[in-house]
Amino acid sequence: MKAHKLLQRPDHLLGLMLLGNIFINNFAASLATVIAIKLYTDDESVIAISTGVLTIVMLICSEVTPKTLAAIKPEPLAFPAAWIYTPLLKIFYPVVWFVNIFVRLLLRLAGVDVNKSNHDSLNKDELKSIITEAESLMPVRYQKMLLGILDLESATVEDIMTPRNEIVGIDLEDSIEDIITQIKTSPHTQMAVYKKSIDRVVGFLHLRKVLVLVNQDNFDKQSIINLVTKPSFIPENTPVHTQMLRFKSEKIRIGLVVDEYGDVQGLVTLDDLLQEIVGELITDDVTARKQSDGSYLVDASITVRELNRVMQWSLPTEGPKTLNGLIIEFMETIPESGTGIKLHGHPLEILKRDEHTVKLVKFLPGK
Repeated sequence: MKAHKLLQRPDHLLGLMLLGNIFINNFAASLATVIAIKLYTDDESVIAISTGVLTIVMLICSEVTPKTLAAIKPEPLAFPAAWIYTPLLKIFYPVVWFVNIFVRLLLRLAGVDVNKSNHDSLNKDELKSIITEAESLMPVRYQKMLLGILDLESATVEDIMTPRNEIVGIDLEDSIEDIITQIKTSPHTQMAVYKKSIDRVVGFLHLRKVLVLVNQDNFDKQSIINLVTKPSFIPENTPVHTQMLRFKSEKIRIGLVVDEYGDVQGLVTLDDLLQEIVGELITDDVTARKQSDGSYLVDASITVRELNRVMQWSLPTEGPKTLNGLIIEFMETIPESGTGIKLHGHPLEILKRDEHTVKLVKFLPGK
């Protein structure tokens, strides 16, 4: 409590500490000079020697050692010291107050607003640096979770959505037999229902509702249409934290991401948003696997944001959202398997590709 009270007026505390520090230093220097002159009156060089020795002793004993100890163990030293500083501050308050008056006057003349809050606040980048450097104090998975939370403000649904070409849905133009098979074997709980193209979406179908009906003789496509819910469309630049609040308020868990022209660009679910925060804690998918030689096998569909988080890199996130897109933009073509490049300082080799995309890459050890 006393330590907290002292920190409420850091100008008074700092004034008291500097007052004591300067007084002790000057007193020690004067005392050493007097002793040197008394003992060696005939040798003037002894003053310079005593000054040098005193400087080293005070540097070690009064500056570096106590301040290093305080940096390593601040609380065990701060709490007992508060019992000493509190009465000293009351005794020397007039002197500290007088000094602070002149300090405030000088700062005001220099254009500094002394009436603003004295409490320093950390910006997001500084807080991220603290979390990154605290690896020894917390498990890596929790460290990634905290970094994910800090990135929510800058992340958009476009950064984490399932791309259009990977959306698995029910095409009403397929035969009813194929649709029933798809419903029975799908690993998803909800699927988009559309006609020919995802741009002609009808709605979302919750498979739990339809599984009880698929074995009925009168089950047809109209039965599916009757069960679909109205699709939710999400602008591609919507911030992740905003969409989380929207999912909560509208009590939905899935939506289609559209561009400025209304064309579907991808699909995002509540699980995708949560995964952006907690990462691998809620998923078993492994998109970056470390090998025995120190290299990493990486699924090229991984988002650049997730890759940065997993590898603790800083690849650009303003352009392409996936590693595949980043490689294609860098190469200006779809590279052949076996191609080696250095992507923003990170050497990699293309292992698999198809006609349209890069599928698998290998990041080599070292930068």
